[in-house]
Amino acid sequence: MMRHNKGMQNRHQLTRYAWLSIATAVLTIGLKAAAYWLTGSVGLLSDALESGVNLVTAVMALIILTIAAQPPDDEHEYGHSKAEYFAGGIEGSLILVAALAIGYTTVQRLIHPQPLEQIGLGLLVSVLAALGNGLTALVLLRVGRQHNSLTLTANAQHLLTDVWTSVGVLVGVTAVWLTGWQWLDPVVALLVALQIIYTGVKLLGTAVNGLMDTSLPPEEVEKVRAVLEGYCCEEVQYHALRTRQSGANRFVSVHIQVPGDWSVQRGHTLLETIERDLRQALAPVSVFTHLEPVDDPVSWEDIELHRGEEDLEGTAV
Repeated sequence: MMRHNKGMQNRHQLTRYAWLSIATAVLTIGLKAAAYWLTGSVGLLSDALESGVNLVTAVMALIILTIAAQPPDDEHEYGHSKAEYFAGGIEGSLILVAALAIGYTTVQRLIHPQPLEQIGLGLLVSVLAALGNGLTALVLLRVGRQHNSLTLTANAQHLLTDVWTSVGVLVGVTAVWLTGWQWLDPVVALLVALQIIYTGVKLLGTAVNGLMDTSLPPEEVEKVRAVLEGYCCEEVQYHALRTRQSGANRFVSVHIQVPGDWSVQRGHTLLETIERDLRQALAPVSVFTHLEPVDDPVSWEDIELHRGEEDLEGTAV
């Protein structure tokens, strides 16, 4: 119980990194809006709009992390960690909306071109905003990976994309400054919009896969199999291995087959040992094992997730 409470406490501590993201977003919105106001560049405007999305998603991350850190209750017996996938889905959707807004503004500027002003000062302000985003992204990425937090990792990846977007915009505005080709600014803004769309679609895909109970990554499944194979012998076998990811939590279920004349205590001791080794190999993970007699034909009929209707008919009273 104390270990569980400690884990919840660690999840609660992640919210302070969401506050860091919020503070950075507010600062960069101000800087990038100032850069747009100074220059009139739609490329810088697109950068500022994406930072607006950063602020909304940072607030969403704070809310989601608070929910995900709540311990299991009567209505959510497996915990609340799956809430983190909603953050990725909402963030991806907002990114796509921002991309559409950028695209509309860019097309208008292509139709009605306008010269840029005070480019040097505008570029300096935008560089400061990009540096702030970059430093925050690196902090969030490190903490997100350390605590296996999809919300912080997605937020960090979005901020890193924002940094590269800013670099592209800065290159475009500088090119306009040097060449006088005003059309370069909206063209770069369109490229930024396409990059933002890619990021949004990728985040939506991650969220959907998580909500669909996608299995653990192949390298983690191999760790599970390595532990199980270590116990396989003439008497002990396993099958019906299933895994899934739910936010920061992992779940593994497996059927262990032993001789039918084993005592309940002997089988239970084996399962406890296997579960302990799996938790050590893949922490944090919840392990569910099911003991079966290897010589019973029914033990081989439950590999599928759901048995056929004929089983239900056969057990009807």
